[in-house]
Amino acid sequence: MNDHENEPTVATAPAPATPPKRRWLAWLVVVVVVGLLLAPLLHKSKAQMRPGGPGAPGGPGGPGTTVTTEAVRTGVMPITIDALGTVTPLQTVNVYAQVTGRVLSVDYREGQIVQKGQTLVDIDPKPTQAQLQQAQGSLERDQATLDQAGINLKRYQDAYSEKALAEQTVFDQQASVRQSQGTVLNDVGSVNYYKAQLEYYHIVAPLTGRIGLRLVDPGNTVFSGSSTTIATITQLTPITAVFSIAEDHLPDVQAQLGKHPEGLAVDLYDRALLKKIASGRLASLDNQIDTSTGTVKLRAQFDNGDARLFPNQFVNARLQVDAVEGAKIIPTIALQYNGQQAFVYITKPDSTVKLQNVTVVASDQKESAVDGIDATAVVVTSNFDRLTDGAKIVTVSASAAADGGAAEPKAPSGPAQ
Repeated sequence: MNDHENEPTVATAPAPATPPKRRWLAWLVVVVVVGLLLAPLLHKSKAQMRPGGPGAPGGPGGPGTTVTTEAVRTGVMPITIDALGTVTPLQTVNVYAQVTGRVLSVDYREGQIVQKGQTLVDIDPKPTQAQLQQAQGSLERDQATLDQAGINLKRYQDAYSEKALAEQTVFDQQASVRQSQGTVLNDVGSVNYYKAQLEYYHIVAPLTGRIGLRLVDPGNTVFSGSSTTIATITQLTPITAVFSIAEDHLPDVQAQLGKHPEGLAVDLYDRALLKKIASGRLASLDNQIDTSTGTVKLRAQFDNGDARLFPNQFVNARLQVDAVEGAKIIPTIALQYNGQQAFVYITKPDSTVKLQNVTVVASDQKESAVDGIDATAVVVTSNFDRLTDGAKIVTVSASAAADGGAAEPKAPSGPAQ
């Protein structure tokens, strides 16, 4: 028998567990310590990422913000008035049927440029031709009656001169001759009327222009006096555009018209005011101001040799009323605004920029004339959201920026401001 068999068995008690509250406190201490260690690093990274911050593009110690630039140029800057206009033909003709008959042929193509006198529609003329023949027959008959009455009158006059005939007979014959003359004149009028009617069966273009869609087909019957249009023709060359300007601009326009009797220059642009469509001259002003809108209508005329202007087309009209000589001109995209104040970024020889307030004298979509900068300055034309006064820059040509090429740092050529 084993001596240990009789020894009493002693039960081992489990080690006491760590309280849950202490475990959470330990983890909280670890998190706080790690946060304190990483906070400086995160703050430094955010500061470097801010535009103009240390180590960021354009900031102290950073490589500089890549920008495109353009030099200020001196030239003539036109002062213009922009307005919305409508292309309006000088003449629009609606052709109607002046006789009744069946359409034999339609001799034009839809949208065709037709010449004045060109045949458009032929209508069956047979009924009027028959009436003309009838009138001509009556004319010949009555002309013969008139000739006979004239012969009789001559014979009666000779007999009366020899006292062989009563005077009353001569007077009666003279009246008969005048009656026959009236009948002949009536017949001549009828013949001329039917000849004129026959011309209406052959419809021709009354002017040179573009004809619209076909409104009648061969075999249809048209009616005299009907409101149905046979064709519509609009003159395209020359053509005009009608637009309105505020009444406040009217004195300037009238003053310039006195200096330029040939008319002020007017350019037409597309809806986005980016592409020029045509150039012409101001032709006339309306004779009164529209009191409901406070505007006055103007009409400008254009050659339209390329037919780019289309009747009733909406266009943007730009009327030149004056010009600034020796203006300092910059790209309009270089202008920035702080409320009502316009400013630009000017490059400096130390590869930084300076914020310069300017006054806009005249402006359009592409260029602006400004005061407040030197004529030899160079202005920034891109990446304004990354710039502040004194920020470092790296300039790149506009062509390289458009091609996506790498920018090579170079010192700006403008003077220190």
